Amino acid sequence: MQPIAHIPIEAIEAAQTRIAGAAIRTPLLPLEVPNAPCEVWLKLECLQPIGSFKIRGATNAMLLADPAALSRGVYTCSAGNMAQGIAFVARRLGVEARVIVPDTAPRTKIDAMVRLGATPVPVPFEEWWSVVRNHGHPQEDGFFVHPVSDPAVIAGNGTVGLEILEQLPDVSAVVVPYGGGGLSCGIASAIKARRDDVAIYAAEVDTAAPLSASIDAGEPVEVDRAVTFVDGIGGKGVLPEMWPLASSLLDGPLVVSIEQICHAIRTLATSAHVVAEGAGAASLAAALSGQAGGAKVVAVISGGNLNASSLAAILEGRAP
Repeated sequence: MQPIAHIPIEAIEAAQTRIAGAAIRTPLLPLEVPNAPCEVWLKLECLQPIGSFKIRGATNAMLLADPAALSRGVYTCSAGNMAQGIAFVARRLGVEARVIVPDTAPRTKIDAMVRLGATPVPVPFEEWWSVVRNHGHPQEDGFFVHPVSDPAVIAGNGTVGLEILEQLPDVSAVVVPYGGGGLSCGIASAIKARRDDVAIYAAEVDTAAPLSASIDAGEPVEVDRAVTFVDGIGGKGVLPEMWPLASSLLDGPLVVSIEQICHAIRTLATSAHVVAEGAGAASLAAALSGQAGGAKVVAVISGGNLNASSLAAILEGRAP
């Protein structure tokens, strides 16, 4: 795929209207925690109908697709949340949905996509990663929606940024979990088109931080990764087509540990009565670390699809 250099604000504004019947306008709420290094606000994408922001990009991409292409069905590659977004929209449109999933995908997310009517196709992680890199699978037919670097998906994700500016006009920084860059670059495209003084940071986990490594190298690179319960971020590398956006729009990666993410999940559960998955809480972990500065910081809680056993372990003070 050709590198993506720009997502027009007009495309994001059009997406906001287009997806209104599926995605909800999620609340932006203050978080009261003692000794916080900044004024923390939570953008609760975990409250979307599928439990994550992915419904935005999935809806925009599929509503923009040629109906003739969709008639053969739709498929994506996903560890869970994009799968649910595609399945949700496909069911509404009456088309078949299939999902290439890595064999490390959590059972709770696979069960959720099946409940929504999608057929999971488990493959080894390396094969799954090749689908992400190559934008499709040679044995699959139908309309492919890339979970990260489809411009229509990025524009749909960018609607989160429009809402943040409407809800908190004097925001100083936004921290976004970084999986492939589709959410962070979408939000940055929207916000920086209107206020280029707002810092947009990407939260990564130290068990796999490809953006941090790529920034250090000055080019997209792949990294070694450890499999953890934080499955929505922590990929093998920065996709080359996303590098122009990520390297120009984002104000840097903020890397946090598994322990910091667990603390953020406990904080969300006990102080905000919100359940977040590991990736979704990485942004709060970064904000609470002080890396995003000391003013008004929005942490995008990107998803809440955490299985019960992992949540129980975290609430007991253990990492899953």
